[in-house]
Amino acid sequence: MVWQRGGVAASPPVDVDLALVGGGGAASLVLAALDRHGVRGVRVAVLDPVRKHGQDRTWAFWGRPGGELEPLLSASWRRVEVTTPARRRVLDLAPLRYAMLRSAPVYARAAEAERRLGATRIDAAVTALADDGTRVLLRGPDGVPLARASWVLDSRPRPPRRPGRTSWLQHFRGWWLEAGAAAFDPDRAVLMDFRTPQPRRGVSFGYVLPVSDRYALVEYTEFSPAPLTDHGYDRALRGYVARLGLHPEALRVREVENGVIPMTDAPFARRPSPRVVCLGTAGGATRPSTGYTFAAMLRQAEQVARAVAAGRPPVPAPAYPRRHLWLDAVALRALDTGRLAGPDFFDRLFDRNPPQRVLRFLDGGTSPGEDLAVMRSSPLLPMTSAVLGDAVGRLRGRLRRPR
Repeated sequence: MVWQRGGVAASPPVDVDLALVGGGGAASLVLAALDRHGVRGVRVAVLDPVRKHGQDRTWAFWGRPGGELEPLLSASWRRVEVTTPARRRVLDLAPLRYAMLRSAPVYARAAEAERRLGATRIDAAVTALADDGTRVLLRGPDGVPLARASWVLDSRPRPPRRPGRTSWLQHFRGWWLEAGAAAFDPDRAVLMDFRTPQPRRGVSFGYVLPVSDRYALVEYTEFSPAPLTDHGYDRALRGYVARLGLHPEALRVREVENGVIPMTDAPFARRPSPRVVCLGTAGGATRPSTGYTFAAMLRQAEQVARAVAAGRPPVPAPAYPRRHLWLDAVALRALDTGRLAGPDFFDRLFDRNPPQRVLRFLDGGTSPGEDLAVMRSSPLLPMTSAVLGDAVGRLRGRLRRPR
């Protein structure tokens, strides 16, 4: 099928088994997973007005070496730094490692998977989904029918089902810096550096992901209720670069990356209707307390592909255990009320736990026993107060909901 934006469909709506709405990271990982699991004979369509390509974002995640993403990685590190005003730590993550993946090879792999799957590409925005419980009709501009699908995987951003008690953002700007001489340690990434000026309400840190001794992504990140201005990000980055002991006149900014990710205890609808499934941030893949998303998107893609290959509904499991979402809500409340200082929290977290446990906790992969160990390492009074406040907030929310 051919669709031109602002034009007319050249043929009737295409009938497919699986429609992917949105062609970004979540959909790209699903396409690659479907191809990797040898899915054939399943009619697939991808609907997005923009064909993603090139370097428009960078993902970082941790895991064990090997796997399907290994050939696509830009860099990986077994050792990382975590620096607070109190101390600087160099952590050995073995058997895990921290890895960086840029978007261009992911999009290229997805395009290859589209061809191998024989997927239909529809270059149009989906404006409405009509789910009758058996099939879903996907409409485009002016209500034109684009496709009918047995299942829809929707990765477009959408608001939560209801507002959260705490609604923050992870917002950031990164500079890809090229130095004329050796300036970075390619064997070690800076995971979190809290020596940045801390906002009045929120947490800030810098980090460094070196590809070589002369090329690295240097980023400034805030967890706070609202983003900064362009001037604010650039001033913060200049200050952090100076803190690293680098001379701006010896550096060239090759690329700039920006991003805003929700950090909220608001619930997202994983299945807004019987045959529509949300992926990515809209499907709960973003960890509320940290903004980490990629590893959960990767899990979702793997679960969808396994289900399709086995002839089951393409519905992934919840991205994080319910107990982790509760812990996230408590941590966000403690930060939002000012009872908990971010640098102190992470200082205690890495001081009293093995780094592998901390990373698995941040990714939602720890056991209940490990969760208790993490909770014991948190400041007692601020977290207890936040637990009580969260319980009161939940009770009030239930009382206010219409019956």
